[in-house]
Amino acid sequence: MVNHSSPILFFDSGIGGLTVLRKARVLMPERRFVYIVDNKGFPYGLWKEDKLRLHLLTLFGRILKKYKPLLCVIACNTASTLVLGDLRTAFPDYSFVGTVPAIKMAAKHTRSGLISVLATPGTVRRAYTQDLITSFASQYFVQLVGSERLAGYAEDYLRGQTVDLNVIKAELLPCFVEQNGKYTDIIVLACTHYPFLINIFRKLALWPVDWLDPAEAIAQRACSLLPPCRNKIEPGEDIACFTVAQMDFTVRRLFHSFGFKCAGLV
Repeated sequence: MVNHSSPILFFDSGIGGLTVLRKARVLMPERRFVYIVDNKGFPYGLWKEDKLRLHLLTLFGRILKKYKPLLCVIACNTASTLVLGDLRTAFPDYSFVGTVPAIKMAAKHTRSGLISVLATPGTVRRAYTQDLITSFASQYFVQLVGSERLAGYAEDYLRGQTVDLNVIKAELLPCFVEQNGKYTDIIVLACTHYPFLINIFRKLALWPVDWLDPAEAIAQRACSLLPPCRNKIEPGEDIACFTVAQMDFTVRRLFHSFGFKCAGLV
């Protein structure tokens, strides 16, 4: 029997998934949420695939047993492109919504035919990402840009720390491509951390582009998978949990500002 009071689980290596969760809350204000921060594993982009896969499957075995969520949102491109299929196979009693590069959406809206995908190195390397290009954007030029530093910069920025704009600009520059008088017109934000830097990105852009953030589409997908609820859902706290205890005060304050109680370790 479906327990409608069970939480919706959001998972990310850091705070990037909050960009998706804030959209989900608008669509599902009555729902209860649990947000898992795998700060022990952050950043995922530098992991070897086999080790990260084992780490995530082991961690989810523990998370699902503890929280028994109604739905799981993997609010991380790197994790989703690696283990979404494995999670569905290993835990068939649970529903999973992944976060993958919005290449299909970009292909529908590009006018110049030049698309860039700004992601972590792990997402850029994934066969899953290449398959999306082959399936939906094979007739276009797609520039894959893997940044090792922007996810960490997003976390620093939200902590109120100073970020080096020259470094950010250097990370962005490969996204801007000119070919035969045509210019990149869409940049896919293929890491949930990156929308936190969007105002900086716009200021540093070489020319105006559409910055494609799939957060709302992911939230809509999650909402569509929830079973209909005919009875009132019992209220409960939204909680955030971490995989190691060393989470600084500013991050805890950020979660409090989103209405989450920081409830310790997974």
